[in-house]
Amino acid sequence: MKKTLTISALGIAAAIALAGCAGNSGSSPAGTMPGMSGGMGMSSSPAPAASDHNAADTMFTQEMIPHHAQAVEMSDMMLKKQGMDARITALATKIKAAQAPEIEKMTVWLKTWNEPTQMAGGHSMGDAMMGGDDLTKLDAAQGTDAAKLFLTRMIAHHEGAVMMAKTESSQGKNPEALILSKAIVTSQEAEIQEMKALLANL
Repeated sequence: MKKTLTISALGIAAAIALAGCAGNSGSSPAGTMPGMSGGMGMSSSPAPAASDHNAADTMFTQEMIPHHAQAVEMSDMMLKKQGMDARITALATKIKAAQAPEIEKMTVWLKTWNEPTQMAGGHSMGDAMMGGDDLTKLDAAQGTDAAKLFLTRMIAHHEGAVMMAKTESSQGKNPEALILSKAIVTSQEAEIQEMKALLANL
């Protein structure tokens, strides 16, 4: 009998304790479990994505946006020219179609990471970017001269992008940025070979 009463007493005590917990949590959910509530809220919000990057991701994205923008600008110049070699027009169309959406994607990343869309003090890509005079010459050039200038400068442009992308692949952290960097290396190395072949046949 003593054993049975002890077990019954423990059962009643446990039931009372559980009822007390249930009552407390129901009466003030925000006050009793603020830590758990906050943690669950963060897991479903975009906040963790803001920290899921490092300085290499930021630099890669901030540099690649203007780099891509210039490639799109150069491609637009070629697409506006009359009587351009169809192979050059096809290449310019392909470059623009690939890089314009990537600019939008990277801009969203920087906003999600709470990072500025431009680097402080400008970019550090050096010869990878065309200067204003080169762009003016490309805009004014026609025919084969324009095609040769476009290919020569775009090859150097792509080589700069590949270099930046490889740096991101080895030093970056953000999964999406790493995927993009590898895709840039693959696609632009192939386009470099394509442009060299075109240049040799002009």
